[in-house]
This record gives sequence, C-alpha cells and structure tokens, in this order.
Amino acid sequence: MDTVSSSSISLDEFVARLGSPDAPLLLDVRRDERFDEAQRIAPGALRCAPQDVAKFAREHEAREVIVYCVHGLEIGKEAAAQLRAAGWNARWLAGGIDGVVEAGLPTIRKRDDLGVTGEQASRWITRARPKIDRIACPWLIRRFIDPRAEFFYVPVDQVFAEAKRLDAVPYDIPGAPIGHEGEHCSFDALIAAFDLQGSALDKLARIVRGADTDRHDLAPQCAGLLAVSRGMSLLHEDDHAMLEATLPVYDALYAWCRRQ
Repeated sequence: MDTVSSSSISLDEFVARLGSPDAPLLLDVRRDERFDEAQRIAPGALRCAPQDVAKFAREHEAREVIVYCVHGLEIGKEAAAQLRAAGWNARWLAGGIDGVVEAGLPTIRKRDDLGVTGEQASRWITRARPKIDRIACPWLIRRFIDPRAEFFYVPVDQVFAEAKRLDAVPYDIPGAPIGHEGEHCSFDALIAAFDLQGSALDKLARIVRGADTDRHDLAPQCAGLLAVSRGMSLLHEDDHAMLEATLPVYDALYAWCRRQ
C-alpha cells in the first residue's frame, strides 16, 4: 500500500469510529473562509486553521487524529503530514466534510448560541443529583458534539444564576434552551438542536426517553436503564463521579444499538 492511501481513512471507517470512547480526535482544517461560511462540522470536531496545524501539534500531546478539509484534497493531506512529522498517528478523511454530507452521514449543525462551533470548549449546567437525562445529555455531548465540554451540577434554584456567571448553557430544567418538549426528553431535544442523525442514536433516544419519562413500554431496556441509574446515584454522592461512572453504561447501550 502506498504512503498516500495508507494515511487516509474512508468515509465508512470514519463513521464506524464516531461515538466510541476511544474515538480519535477530529480536526477541522478547512481554510478560514470555508469554515466560516459552513453551517456544519463533523461530530465532536475541533477547529484548527491550516496555518496553525504545526503549532497545534507542538502544544498538544500526540495521539490518534483524523483531519478533514472540504474535499479531502491537499489541505487535509498536508495537515496530516505535518502532524505525522510531529509524532502523531494522523490520517486525512477521503472525500472531506463535503463527502460526509453528500453521503448523508452524521454531522452536526454549528450552534453559536449554545457555544458549539468547534472553536472553543462549551459549558453546560443543570440541577444536581442527576439520574437519566442529566447523564445521557453529557454523554451525547462528549461523544458527538464537544469532547472538551465542561459540565456543572448545582442546586435547582441556582441553575440560571450560575449559568450566567459561568457562561454555561442550562439544560433539563424548565425554561432552559434544552429541555423536555411534549413526550420528548432533553436527550431528544439535544439531538434535534444539533440535527444529529443516525438509526443507532434514534434507538438509544427511545430507551432514554422511556427510562426518563416512565414510559417503559417504549423499549425493553428502559426499566433496566432506570434501575442502573438509580443504583449509580446510591453509589456516588458526587455528581461528577456519578457522571464518569455511568458514561460506560451509555457507551455499552450505544454499541448494542449499532449492532441492531
């Protein structure tokens, strides 16, 4: 296999890696004007202008990374080459982000109002003592929206004041931009807000919705997820410790949904 083909990744392989806990870093290296005019980015992608790639490589710990440009041509290839020269396990996405969009594969809508454009870490805040939605939403954000996101849990009467102080987005509380809508829960609202598409996520959303809204008839797994979530709450007094302990539960459910 030649050097060029061995350093690229196909669209199918790219999508197969999305959402997993060991997913590679995604780096959006489109030129500034192309990035600014674009409405969508790859799920969980970080922004790095092509002229800043070498600096990025020096300032961050080397790891596996997939870079993409518009069409998967010279910009992406050059960025991957610079990262490999700095010791990174870097590949470029064949077909670029346009290929992902044209194939109908998952991307997310930029949401500057929610602090998600790929250019900086987003912040999210909700009420303390999470159970279903307030763990499922951070999982979705970490795996598909913003892997650098920060999460805050505070008493219910402090959510909006702390949101303003911390410049964080409130969720799963009445009056928040991400919350319950009719029979749908905050996890559903988050998927809709970023226009995330995929049959596995749809299946997982049904399980989360049923567990969170006591609609255990929606999927056989709903009651089990509720039991596990309540058990985790009993085991962990610290909300962030519970979040970290429960993320693998959603990783496992998502993996199961993909296989279905």
